[in-house]
Amino acid sequence: MPSRKILDKDRLFDFLDELDKELSKKGKKVTLVAVGGTAMTLLDLKPSTLDVDFTVPGEDYSSVDLVLKLLSPGFKIDMWQDGAVFSQFLPQDYLVKSIEIKTDFNSLQLRALHPLDIIVTKIGRLNDRDLQDIEVCINQFGITKKEILDRAKQVQYAGNENVYQENLKFILKKFFQT
Repeated sequence: MPSRKILDKDRLFDFLDELDKELSKKGKKVTLVAVGGTAMTLLDLKPSTLDVDFTVPGEDYSSVDLVLKLLSPGFKIDMWQDGAVFSQFLPQDYLVKSIEIKTDFNSLQLRALHPLDIIVTKIGRLNDRDLQDIEVCINQFGITKKEILDRAKQVQYAGNENVYQENLKFILKKFFQT
């Protein structure tokens, strides 16, 4: 298993530059949507992340996966398809709502999940780090209780739906005093 090195924004971009070069060699153009701590680091919501997480449109998945296997970056990378993030499945509009991060790649369109989608995907696991990340997203982007409730209704959760709903109630009570 790769070592757990802290990845700041500069290290993420170094890695993404290498990924872009390899994709260019293969003549592939792909979209990557950063999720979780990776998205938060790229959006300047936190200084670093422990691993790299992406969701990738299905048509781009095999190209990215192939190049990642060639790179062996030395840190953990998780990748899902078509708006899947951990055990949640975002609505189809996740890509449209995502935020463009950097445009000067040759073969890579880099995006980050919208902070609202970061919140609803972190609700499923909800560890201490997730709680901190949710609080930052709420505070920095002024995300409301109604926005979280509405978006959470659109998320499909693979697993015990009651766990997700209980975590959602906990988040709403903790951050919105209800």
